[in-house]
Amino acid sequence: MATNKTEEQKYSVIQKDKNFEIRFYPAATFATIESKANNYRDLSYPGFRKLAGYIFGNNESSVHISMTSPVHMDVNDTVSTMSFVMPSTFNKTNLPTPKDASVRINEVPEEYAAVIRFGGYTNDKKLKYYSEKLRNILLKKGIKSIGHFRFLGYNPPYQFIGRRNEIIFSIEWNK
Repeated sequence: MATNKTEEQKYSVIQKDKNFEIRFYPAATFATIESKANNYRDLSYPGFRKLAGYIFGNNESSVHISMTSPVHMDVNDTVSTMSFVMPSTFNKTNLPTPKDASVRINEVPEEYAAVIRFGGYTNDKKLKYYSEKLRNILLKKGIKSIGHFRFLGYNPPYQFIGRRNEIIFSIEWNK
C-alpha cells in the first residue's frame, strides 16, 4: 500500500502541535463494508479481503482499481466499518458496481479532523491508548470531537519498518 507509487488521500495541515495535527480533508469517494465485528482483528482481515476483491476486479466491469492509502477503520460496539479511499480519478458515478453487495460506494463529505500518529503494528490496546490520548488532548484544548474515532493504516502487512498509523476524530473547527 504505502509506497512511493501509492496515491494517498489528500488533506491539508491546518495546525500542527507537538502531539497532534488539525487537518482539512476534502470530499472523497470510499468503498466501504459494514461489520458486526467490535475489535480490530475481527474487522481487519475479512473487511480487507472483501474490499481488496472489489478493487482487484470483483466488480461488474472486472476493472482493476489501484490501491490507495490509508485504509479507514471505525471499530465500535454497534456497526464497524472498513473503507478504502478510491483513487482521485474516480467518483461515485464512474466507479464500477461491486459484485459483492456488502461493498458499497459512498461519497464522504469534507471534514476537519484531529490526528495523532504512531508506529509499529496496531492492535486494540494501541487503538484504545491513542484514541484516549487524542480525546484528552482535544478536551484540554477545548476542541469538540464528533462521533467515534477512526483508525487509519498506511502500510501493507509485510512492511516491518517505518509503519504509519493514525487515530483520527472529526472535529468542529471554525477558526
